[in-house]
Amino acid sequence: MRAVVATHGHCFDGMASAVLFSRLLRHIEGPSVELSYRACGYGPGQHKPDASMLSGEINAILDYRYFAGPSLTWYFDHHKTAFLTEEDHAHFHERIDSGRFFFDAGYTSCTKLIADIGREHFDLETAGLEELIDWADLVDSAAFASAEEAIDRKNPIMRMVSVVEQHGHGRFLEQLVADLDEKPLREIAASDLIESRFKPLGKKHARFIERVRECAVERGRVVYVDMTDAVAETVGKFVTYALYPKSTYSVIVGRMSSGAKISVGYNPWSGHPLDTDISAICKRYGGGGHAAVGGIAYPLKELEKAISVADGIARELGG
Repeated sequence: MRAVVATHGHCFDGMASAVLFSRLLRHIEGPSVELSYRACGYGPGQHKPDASMLSGEINAILDYRYFAGPSLTWYFDHHKTAFLTEEDHAHFHERIDSGRFFFDAGYTSCTKLIADIGREHFDLETAGLEELIDWADLVDSAAFASAEEAIDRKNPIMRMVSVVEQHGHGRFLEQLVADLDEKPLREIAASDLIESRFKPLGKKHARFIERVRECAVERGRVVYVDMTDAVAETVGKFVTYALYPKSTYSVIVGRMSSGAKISVGYNPWSGHPLDTDISAICKRYGGGGHAAVGGIAYPLKELEKAISVADGIARELGG
C-alpha cells in the first residue's frame, strides 16, 4: 500500500509531524506500507497539496492548510488559518466521523497533536520520540526562556532547526524522517548530516542579525524591518526581540531569491499582552499562521506590494 505524506516543508514541526505520522500509519497499516513525503510551502515556487500530489492509496496533509480533495484520507493541523474557505471547513467536518481528520488550534504544535491523538485513539507507542515531540512543541510555540536562547545556535538541536528551515524538502526530508524514527534526536542533530549543512548557515545567521540591526526602525511598540534592498537568505522573527527586548511586535519584509516574504510576530518576552490575532491579519493578505506569529509570501514581481502591505501591518499593530 502506497501512502503520500504532504507536510509543511522547511519547518521543524512539519518534519517532526511526518515522523510521528509515519509511525502511526505503520502501527495501523503494518510495516510494509510504502511512504513518500512531499514538502509544502506558501511561497512562490513552493508546492501545495493538490490532486496530482495526493496520488497514493493513502494521502495525508500535516501541519498545513486544508485541501478539499476527494483523495485526502488523513489530516492533522493546528493553525488558526487551516481553512481558507467555508467550503474547506465543511468538507473537513463531513469527514470527522472517519476518525482520520483532526484539527485543534489549541495545540502549540502539530507534532504534539499527532502524538496525543495517536496514543489516545490508536494506542500508538511513542517511545524514543519524546524528545522530538518536546522540541517540536518548544520551537513551534517559541516557548524559549528568552529571545537570546531562541537565536542561540550552540545547541546541536537548534542548529538542526536552522538546517531543516533551509533544506527541509526532497530527499533530505525523507532521510531525516527515516533516521529520526530509528535514532535519538540528539544523535541525528550531532551527525555530519546536520553539521556539514549548518557550517555555511552559521555565517548567514550572524549576517542576518547584523542586517536586522542595520535596517530596523522602532515605531512605538513595533519594530519594522525592511530588508528588501538586498537578497536575504532567510527572514526570521526572534532576532528583533533580542535586539529590541521592549518591543511588543515585529514586522520584517525581505527579498528572497524566490520571492518576497513578510514575517509578523509577537514578542512573548516583552511583558506586554498579545492583543491582536496575527493570523487573522496575515490571512487577510493570503497568508496565515498562529495568533502570535504569521507570514505572507509574494512573487518577486509584487515586491512593492509586499513592502506596502508590511508597512501597513506595522502601522496597524502600532495602533
